[in-house]
This record gives sequence, structure tokens and C-alpha cells, in this order.
Amino acid sequence: MNTTTYMSDCAESLFNISSDGLWESLKSPDVVFGYSLPLLEIQMLLIFIFISYVPQTHRHFPDCFLHDRPQLFDVLGKSSGKLSMDPAFDGNATLRSISVFGTIMFTFLMTVRTSRRGAFSSGKLPVVIGTLSFFAPLFGLTFKNLFSDSIDSHYMTPETALGERIVIVITQSSILLPSTTYILLELKILNSEIGRLAMSACVINDILGIIAIVITSVQATYTNISHMTAYRDAIAVVIFVLIVFLVFKPIVQWIINQTPEGKPVKKKYVHAMTLAALGSSYYSMLFNFKYVLGPLVIGLIIPEGPPLGSALEAKYEKLTMNVFLPITIIVSVMRCDGIRIFSEFNHIVYNVFLTVLTLILKLIACLAPCLYFKLPLNQSLAVSIILSYKSFSDFVLYESVLDDKYISQATYAFLIIYSLINAGIVPVVIRSLYDPKRKYLNYQKRNILNLEPSSDLRILTCLHKPENISHTIAFLQLLSSPNLDLPIVVTVLHLVKLVGQINPIMISNNKKSKGIHNNSYIHTANLAFRQFMLESLKSVTVTTFTAFSYEKMMHEDICTLALDQTSSIIIVPSGRTWTIDGMFESDDDAIRSLNLSLLDRAPCSIGILIDRGHFSRKRNVTSQKNYTINVCVIFIGGKDDREALSVVKRMKHNPRVHVTVIRLLFNQEDFKTTEDIKNVDYTERVVTSSIEVASIVRLLDGEHDLMVVGRDQGMASPDLSGLTEWVQLPELGVIGDLLAAKELSSKVSVLVVQQQKQA
Repeated sequence: MNTTTYMSDCAESLFNISSDGLWESLKSPDVVFGYSLPLLEIQMLLIFIFISYVPQTHRHFPDCFLHDRPQLFDVLGKSSGKLSMDPAFDGNATLRSISVFGTIMFTFLMTVRTSRRGAFSSGKLPVVIGTLSFFAPLFGLTFKNLFSDSIDSHYMTPETALGERIVIVITQSSILLPSTTYILLELKILNSEIGRLAMSACVINDILGIIAIVITSVQATYTNISHMTAYRDAIAVVIFVLIVFLVFKPIVQWIINQTPEGKPVKKKYVHAMTLAALGSSYYSMLFNFKYVLGPLVIGLIIPEGPPLGSALEAKYEKLTMNVFLPITIIVSVMRCDGIRIFSEFNHIVYNVFLTVLTLILKLIACLAPCLYFKLPLNQSLAVSIILSYKSFSDFVLYESVLDDKYISQATYAFLIIYSLINAGIVPVVIRSLYDPKRKYLNYQKRNILNLEPSSDLRILTCLHKPENISHTIAFLQLLSSPNLDLPIVVTVLHLVKLVGQINPIMISNNKKSKGIHNNSYIHTANLAFRQFMLESLKSVTVTTFTAFSYEKMMHEDICTLALDQTSSIIIVPSGRTWTIDGMFESDDDAIRSLNLSLLDRAPCSIGILIDRGHFSRKRNVTSQKNYTINVCVIFIGGKDDREALSVVKRMKHNPRVHVTVIRLLFNQEDFKTTEDIKNVDYTERVVTSSIEVASIVRLLDGEHDLMVVGRDQGMASPDLSGLTEWVQLPELGVIGDLLAAKELSSKVSVLVVQQQKQA
């Protein structure tokens, strides 16, 4: 047993730190609560159990926090005087200290991961929304003196009550970045048009909020402490900002420049950044500012993403989000005494009115500019409601003003409950107003089958890894031809997993963008596609983009770009890779999941390329005058097979491509396709069962370099039902799955085509 003695002027106190566990006294097992360390561990354990329970009920009962009042099964009541070395302190000081540390780290990491550039490069609308949404709700301050004569001086002095009203308006005017990010991620619309708009507007609002925090802190010091102290604090914050931007920022840039591309930042620099954030927090408190101000400013000058931003995220993000942040949230909620809302409702009823008024003003401030810039009404409403969302991040703000005694316990409880109800209602409303799939419902035919002969073939192709470059170019060369009357317009999209930052960004590589051209992989890819365009003798034009996005939301970027570029088909790599001799190597589940999402909502046709690298290597090692690529399309029936046939029809104009069409007939039915199949080898084969289909398909793979198949044969293939239950890769369909099977030792590449799903 460890015991610490605390000596004071009047008495000597003993503090037990660790115990022998429950076995110390079987008759009285609660003796464990007499020791500080076990008590802290029990509190943390209960917090994590509670956090695990909340997600199951929060969607249906947004006020579920209210059922567990501050005592946490009376553990907090028993903790008084046991978790602190100073008897004068609250017994929960250790837990509160962990909570504060969690807030500091969360604020620091969130600021580092937020793209500041995106806020000012998205046009005028987010700037207008961010500015109006900050200033317009402050109009509610004109009502702060209303009914001031009815303030009960026995409950709260009139000066304190008026100050509380000011705090209500200011806190409800704020739009916190973590809250906005959380709701957009939950609804999976962070990459959408309104998601990007809301994020950019939120950053603008937060910047204004930081300035307001500094001004109000200095004003409060000027009024409540002394004029000289206020001047000192103002000078201190100016010096701090100058040091951060003139000294610390160049150091950060030097660290980034010293780190080789693709290599991690040295650990000592990562630790130095964290210590700087913690030290800046102490500096802020030393001069009467909120302890989050310093970490927030430090985070602003650290560039998001690799190498430094991603290193900080990898080091501290999971610890902060999974350990410290839950403690921070629960400690805030444990201070909420819901009973006081009812017992003291007459005293806080005007605060409830101001909360509703500020909400209405904020909604109008966000809605008006959206409508002025001709955003559809449902999207305008969605943006306005998203920016009015409240979540756990707001708890920290409420707790801060409670600690400073700007608001009462009853008002604090109301704000917590209001935020919980808000968090439960807003997602439901947003889902009813905005469906991201809706904009992809295209009533125009965007496929190759219905493409006019003289029209450009517009292709969007996606790259995940360096090896995708040669495979994609080799495939695009099959579609190109010396005939300038058959041009193809290629849009290349580099998909990069978002690391070390929050905001998804899409950048045109044809424009100068700092950081993008320093990426050797993207630079190499751009050069390769440029060379491909030059070799195509003006029959091909290429435009390249880079999207930094979450893996689960990349389909939004792809579909949006396909819509903007009026693409007829999207070409994406499959998640399955092979060795050079055609043996199975690995599966990428993230890419496979992305492809399934694309198949569900793509605004045009889509092709999944399973490339074993044979025909791309054949192009490189064989004399350019002699090599021929053998392409075979298997036709059974259905719109996907017809789209596959249309793709191959474009390839036949390339003199180096030899096309073969294999028609599989069930029960001797007629071949009723209207496709032009001149200048190709055409063969019909009669099949009677799914087993026979599988045998024929696998025999064909050794005769060709590329097989093109439809994903779904529809009603034309009743006898394929026996193969469906054995499909391992549903995104490839029955025939595609046969040709991409792990056990199939082959060198043939496969393109699986799905025609546009017509709205």
C-alpha cells in the first residue's frame, strides 16, 4: 500500500494511493474507494462502458445522457478528497485534469488537420456565409435588457444575469469545426457540394471566433481586474502570435524540408510540436486567456497532411479520440444537473428564449446568402441546419463559461440537454432534405452504346497506386486510333487517402498548386499521360486531377467529376493484383468497396479493369510495328453485354487491335443484337448449362490478351443461376468473377462493364 502524507498549517492528512484490491477486506469491498488510483481507474472504466452504450441509444434517445446523473453510481460522491494531493481541491481534480488535457490535444489535432486554404479557395459564398453566420446572430444582444426588471436578485444579481444572457447569445452564435465535421462524416456527405461549402464557411466563422475570444478576454480583464493587466495581456498575445508566425512557422517548414519524401518525420520533432502546444496552453492561462487558444494558434501554422500533420495524427489521434476525448465529454455531462432546469425554470426561461432566437437568426444568416447565390432551396436549408448543429464539442465551451461563473448550473444543464436534442434531430432532418445520390440520377443517356459516332468518347479513369499508371495507359491506347474523327477525351483522377487533415480537397493538376507537384508519384503520372497524349497525334486530350479524400467517400469525388466532365464511362482498377507470371497476389478490400459504391450510383457507364499486366508489358517489349493485342468480348445478352460490345467496337479502329466476338447461345436462340460487328471475328457457341459456360470461358482466357464482359446478363442468362452462388467478387458479375478467380493461373486481363443505370 502506498501512502502519501500531506502537511498543512493545521493538520496532517494521509492519502492512500494504491490498494491490495477487493481482497483487502472481503466484508467491506468498497474499501477500494478509499484509494485514489483504484478510484480513478473505476471512474475511467465506467466512462468507457457508458460511452460504448451511448451509440446504441443515441440515435433514438438523444437525451440518454440524462439518465445517468452526475454521481456515476455514487463513485464521484465517494471520491471527494481522495484523488487530489490537496484536501482543499475537489476530489475529481485528477479526472478534470485528464479532461483538460484531452481538450488541449483535441483542439490542437483538429486545427492541424483542418485545411485553411480550402476556406478561401471555394469562392465568395462560404466567406459570406461564415461572416454573416457570425455577426447576424449577435443581433440577439439587443434583446439582453428585455425583462431585466423581472430578474430575481436573490437568485442572481442583475449584472450577472445580463452577463449570462450575453454568453448565451455568443455561445449559440458559434459554429465549432469539430461539430460540423462530425455531422458531415456521420451523414457521409463531407465530399459533397454542401459538405465542402459547410466546412469552408465553418472555418471562416471559427477564425472570426478566435479573434472574438481574444478581444472579449482582454475586455473582461480590463473591466474585472485592471487596466494595466489588460494592456499586459494584449501585448502578450501579440508577442505570442508574432513568435509563432515569425519564428515557429519557419522552424516547422525547415522540419518539413529536412524530411525526405515518403519518409516519416523524426520522433523528436513530433514530440517537440506536442510540447509546444502544451506550453502554449500554459502561456495562454498565464495571461488570462482560455487554455485552448495557444494550441489553436500553434495548430494553424502546422501544414495539414504529410509529413508533419500526418505524423502527429498517427501518434496521438487514436489516443486522444478513444481515451481522452470520451473522458472530456463525460466529465462535462456529469456536471449537468437536469433537475435544476425544472426547479429553476422561471429564472432561466429568458435564456431559453434567447437560445431559440439566436438559432433562428443563425438559420436566416446562412439561408439568405445560399438563396442569393441560387443554391436550391433544399440544399440551402441543409447547409443552414448543418451549421446550426451542436455536439460534444460544444460541451467544452459550455463548461468553460461555467467554470468562469458566467452561467448558472441550471443554464448549463439546459445547454447540455439542448445540444443533445439538437444532435438527435439534425441528422434526421438533413437526411430528409438532402440525398447525395439524387444529383447522380441522370435522365440523359451517358454511355458508349448511345454515343453519336462523331462525338468525343469521354473517359474518366482513376488511379490509386503507381502500378495503375502503365495499366491504364495501355488500356487507353486500345481505344485510341489514328483517325482524328474518333477523338477521346481522358480525365485522370489520382485518388489519395486523406491523412493528417480533415477537409477533402480536389485539385486540378493543370493549375499550379503548392505541394501537389512536389509529389513524385503524381508528377511521374502526369508526365506519363502527357507523353501518351503527345504520341496519340492529337486524337487524345488529357486532363488530370488529384482528390485527397476519405476512402469511404472517394466515390463522391469520382461521381461528381464524372458528372462535371460529362463522361460516358468511368474506368477503375479492381482491388485484386497478380504477380508477373499470373499468380494471385493480394486483394485490396478498400478499392473493392469503392467499386461497389460506384456501381450503385455512377452517373454513367463504368468499367472495372482487372489487369494482369500482360498486354501492357507486351506493348513495351515488342516492336511497335509488329505487336498485336487480341481482344475478345463474350456476348450473352442484356444491356451490360451490349455496352461491353460497344467498348470493343471503338477498339476495332485501332490497327494494332484484333477483335473477336464470342456469342454464347442458350437453346439455339437467334442472335438479335443490332450491333455492327463488321471487321471482327465472330463465333457462336451453343451452351446448355452453367458448367459448360464456365468451361468455355476459362478455355478462352489463354487465347487472348484482354477479355471484355458485361457485369450482368439480365434475363438472357437463365442458366447462369448455378454459378451465382459461387461468386466471390460480386462487383465483377458471374463471368468476370470466373476470369478473376484466385485459382485461375492466367495472363489475360479483364474489363467488366456495367452500362449506366438509367434514372
